[in-house]
Amino acid sequence: MIPTRLNLYFSILFIFLLLLSCQKKDIITVKQKSTKAEVEKLIIIADRFYDNKEYDSAFSYYNKVKFICNPVTDAENYVTALDRMADIQQTYGDYTGSESTVTETLAYLKYIKDPKYAWDTYIILGINYVNTYDYKNALFYYNEALKLKTTEWQKQTVKSNIAFAYMEQKKYEEAIQIFLPLTTNKTIQEFPEDHARALDHIGYCYFKINDPKALSYMQKALKIRSEIQHNRGIGTSYHRLAQFYINKNPSLAKKFMKLSYEKFTIVNNIDDRMLSLKLLIENSSDGELKKYSTIYVNLVDSIFEVRQKAKNQFAKIKYDSKKEKDENLKLKTHRAENELQLEKQKNRNIISYIIIALSLSLIIVLYFYLTSKGNREKIEATYKSETRIAKKLHDELANDIYHTMAFAENKNLSLSENKEQLIQNLNVIYSRTRDISKENSPIITSEKYTLYLKEMIAGFNTPDINLLLNGIEAISWKEIEENKKITVYRVLQELLVNMKKHSSASLVVITFKTTDKNVIVTYSDNGKGIDPNTISIKNGLHNVENRILAIKGKIDIDSSVGKGFKVFFEFPL
Repeated sequence: MIPTRLNLYFSILFIFLLLLSCQKKDIITVKQKSTKAEVEKLIIIADRFYDNKEYDSAFSYYNKVKFICNPVTDAENYVTALDRMADIQQTYGDYTGSESTVTETLAYLKYIKDPKYAWDTYIILGINYVNTYDYKNALFYYNEALKLKTTEWQKQTVKSNIAFAYMEQKKYEEAIQIFLPLTTNKTIQEFPEDHARALDHIGYCYFKINDPKALSYMQKALKIRSEIQHNRGIGTSYHRLAQFYINKNPSLAKKFMKLSYEKFTIVNNIDDRMLSLKLLIENSSDGELKKYSTIYVNLVDSIFEVRQKAKNQFAKIKYDSKKEKDENLKLKTHRAENELQLEKQKNRNIISYIIIALSLSLIIVLYFYLTSKGNREKIEATYKSETRIAKKLHDELANDIYHTMAFAENKNLSLSENKEQLIQNLNVIYSRTRDISKENSPIITSEKYTLYLKEMIAGFNTPDINLLLNGIEAISWKEIEENKKITVYRVLQELLVNMKKHSSASLVVITFKTTDKNVIVTYSDNGKGIDPNTISIKNGLHNVENRILAIKGKIDIDSSVGKGFKVFFEFPL
């Protein structure tokens, strides 16, 4: 029905435009008013909210600046607003959203002479890439920041960030070579927090390469932080000392773990509290273990909920502002066109007015149709995503926690094998919690896809499970579409999770091969198998089948009780 109406409207509109083309056309020049004064007022308000850590209000005002600011004639205010928005998203752990926001500034940095704006942008990008494990891009932007003509403090800060990126890559000796000169730099020494941070990082790097100098650097960092009463820094120092003493003096290590947790609790830093809790869980038993495990799980739930809400809220602010701007632009354009037509068509007959009315009706129909369709799709996608994550939390994490608590209550944890089993269970819970929290992160589908796929599969390899992988390098992944690579990753991940939870398999074999037109993947294990009549949504295989069918593939499941489990699927290149 709608296409038929659209054809009619387009036909009438074409006739109307043809008639107008016969007339002499006037040119209307619309002079754009300067918005700089209004922009600066909004930035003052936004900065006040930002300084008071009222980030939702600050984000909203910076976003208003973005949409009324001319990025060419007023590039400084435009870049400032976007950098602050990206920084707020970064604060809430939305590194992908932060990257998307700050990238919008890159095209307009050339209009700004002051290098501090480019420096802020590059540093934000570098931090985002470090936190998403893209160290190559992180180092690229850090080095771009280092090339700028900035203050000595800014240059030393960039060097510290570069060294930290090396440390995160476990290139400890390279990191030490950068950190060491920073500790004697007068500019860094003028800022005790930065000086202590450099000493702490050096101590940690020495600790990781078993250099006895580690302890002295850790102690120096703690002394500086204690003198300036920097609670978060003190907590970090206690955490480092706890790691240092775990094998040398367990009781002293335990003391530092508790002190670290207390300091991080005072400053209300959830990420750091989780790091301390992880150490406490790994080195506790009985009631303490249960206590710290419960706190840890509650923290994971709360941080996921808070960050997800913040992410959704900031996305909605951006979407609503863009929608409002687009609507205002349409209204202004439409009003200008109407005024011109009224001046030129005073003597027009009634047919011209009918055609104008039909044209307006077409715009309204299209607008409401597309808007309604887009809203329905967004609501449906959000609901499906939330349902899937909630189910995963219930099906995987809740059961594991319950069984771990039951194990802790019923087993003698003074026995080393029981304690090791409990620690292993808690590590599994931690890994699953981390995986679920990152569930919405994009899968790498670039040239590193093979590496990430192999790492994911290798993550299921344990002393009790032997996992063999054949033919993965023979596949030309560069020629395969991105959505198909994502499907292969998710399907194998689902099969391996089911194997680990249900099959009791000791051997898993995954084989890849290609034909002229298809990619064929075979998964098999020697587990307890499954009755084909019981295959349903409950065991996750329904999702696997839907994913394969979505890329026009085929899937076949071959299993029986006691005879292992096999899945064959293929999809076109």
